[in-house]
Formats: sequence, structure tokens, C-alpha cells
Amino acid sequence: TSTASLNSSINQYAYENGRRYHTYFGQDKNMLPTDETEQNRLDVHHEIFLLLLGRKLHLAPIGKNPQRILDVGTGTGIWAIDMADTYPSAEIIGVDLSPIQPHWVPPNCRFEVDDAEREWTFEPNSFDFIHIRNLAQGVQSWDTVLAQAWRCLKPGGWIELGEIETSPHSDDNSLPEDDGLRKFLILLQEGLEKMGRPGCVTVDFLRDNLKSTGFIDIESSTTKQTLAPWAKDPALKQVGALSLMVSEEGYHSYGMAVFTRVLGMTGEEADKTCSAVRTSVLNKNRHSYIP
Repeated sequence: TSTASLNSSINQYAYENGRRYHTYFGQDKNMLPTDETEQNRLDVHHEIFLLLLGRKLHLAPIGKNPQRILDVGTGTGIWAIDMADTYPSAEIIGVDLSPIQPHWVPPNCRFEVDDAEREWTFEPNSFDFIHIRNLAQGVQSWDTVLAQAWRCLKPGGWIELGEIETSPHSDDNSLPEDDGLRKFLILLQEGLEKMGRPGCVTVDFLRDNLKSTGFIDIESSTTKQTLAPWAKDPALKQVGALSLMVSEEGYHSYGMAVFTRVLGMTGEEADKTCSAVRTSVLNKNRHSYIP
């Protein structure tokens, strides 16, 4: 049947550099892998977000009884599942390019496979809250995504975007010009721009795109994701410890496909570039973070 054929296609992947990648909506649609190693990293990053947001799943004031919530780029579905437990009266829908979410989920949570840059199948004015997080590397047209969100939000509904910048920061200027993290992020920006995607999605970039789409009452906040446990603040120290724990897999996840497919590096060159970041963040004299 056509359904069986569709399911078979959705579960086809490409394998390169020892990792598994999405192919159903195009091999270069998502440049991050989708294997179990990456899924574990995404779940750890969810915990990092909780720490950075004071154990809150969101900052938008959606009230105590939202009815329908959409999670765009749901990944492993961990945020959507937590939201389903937190708001048992709400229907939570998670959408992602790949069907990597668990089968056993709360009864008010379900997942769909789709591309956020294609026309959404949801009815207009049908969601109280739309959540988009960690989608920057996979989006070419933010105008398209936000226009679809605008159409599908109920009047008075909320949208929340959460992204990390591809730019290195250090408040004490402890990152030298030849630092491995700095080089990695410059190359990553170069590769993304070569693909026609924004090289660095900043809070100003997101705010401007929301405003141009028509959203109002826009509030923004920036936190520091420390990349190693150098901070004195207990929460940021824990964030740094978790970031360091998944750093070897994380930098390879973000860099390998972009460096080899787009910038033309060999696998060995790309691996060396990614590994140099871990050397940087392990240096206790370098106090790096990304907003």
C-alpha cells in the first residue's frame, strides 16, 4: 500500500563518517545525524535548557490550561512528552523530519513526520502555543516557518523560539585567535552560509523576523551555555559539566556533514577540526560560552 511505501521511505537513512543521517526530505535538509548517539546528546541538551531556564519548560505565559501545543523540530520528543505530563488537558503534537521519537508516550501526545519549511497541514488558528528550539541549522527560510506559525496560532496565542548562536564568547577574553572553538564556529558559519542558511541565528535575528511576520509583544532573553564547568554559579557549572560530557559527540554532530559535504574537507580534516574544540574547552584557562 502507499502507507507501507511511505513508512519504508521515511526509515531510510544515509551512513557516513560512522554516523546515520536523515534522507527522506533530502540528504542535506538536516546536517546533524539522527542515530542513538545524537539522540542521547539531544536529551542531555534538553536538561541543559532546563537548567538555563530555571527548570521551566518554557517562558511564554501560556496559562494553566492550554488546549493545543505544537513542538516544531521535536527531535527525540522529550520536550513534548514533558509538556504532555505538565499539561494533561492539552493535546501536544511534535513534528520532526525523522521518526526517532518513542512509541510509548502520554495519551495526549503524538508525533508527526514533516518538513517545517513546507506548507503545514494544520488548520488556521488551531494552536495556543508553538515551540521551536534548536532548529537553526536546518532552516533556510525563517520567513516561511514563522509565516506558517502565524497562520496556525490562535489569536492571542504564543510562539517561543530557542536557539544557540554559532559564535564563541568569553567575558575575560581568554579565547585566543587560533582557538579551536573559534575556528570551528567560523567554518560552521561559512558552511551554512554557503548552503543559503543564516550563518549565525542571534536573538536580534529572531526578534526582527518575528516582528516582520507580524508578531507583537515580543520579549527576548539571553543565557550563557557554558562549555565546561568553569563558572562559579552552580547552575552554570552544571551546564558546563553536561556540555563537556557530550562535547566529543556534539561538535562532530554539528560539524562533520557541513565540513565534508559543503566545504569539501576530507573526513580526516573534518574530524581534526571537530576534535580541536574539545581540546579548547578542556583548557581550564579558557572560559568559553555560547549565547
